[in-house]
Amino acid sequence: MRKEIKKTWQFSQSPQEVWEYLTRPELLEQWLMKTNFQPIVGYKFYFIGNCDDSGKAAAQCEVLEIKPYTQLSYSWQANSVYDSMPFNSKVVWTLIPKENGTELQLVHTGFTGLDDVIAHNDGWTRIGNNIAAFFNTVKQ
Repeated sequence: MRKEIKKTWQFSQSPQEVWEYLTRPELLEQWLMKTNFQPIVGYKFYFIGNCDDSGKAAAQCEVLEIKPYTQLSYSWQANSVYDSMPFNSKVVWTLIPKENGTELQLVHTGFTGLDDVIAHNDGWTRIGNNIAAFFNTVKQ
């Protein structure tokens, strides 16, 4: 089995609007997780999971690439769900303008174990549902 996750969502919002929800911490927190993200290459940040009350970071990250309104990538270091050992991976968001809005693609690579792929795939599916529901409530 491949050790990457690919997801695609369609939104009626423009790439500029979708970009805001990928790069502004207060908007990221509405559909993803608490974060101190800043859209600056080299910036180190974290996501704190909604799953537990420990306050520990679900992932330690670093911004790798920014192409405004087009692509955002960052490293993603988290502990394996299988053996609690840390693993390093990469998240890439790509925005593709469409006639009726934006196609948002996610590719998450660098997994070492199948359990981590399954767990993160389930997580990204839930997160995708969160942002889709959120955008459906946003007035255009």
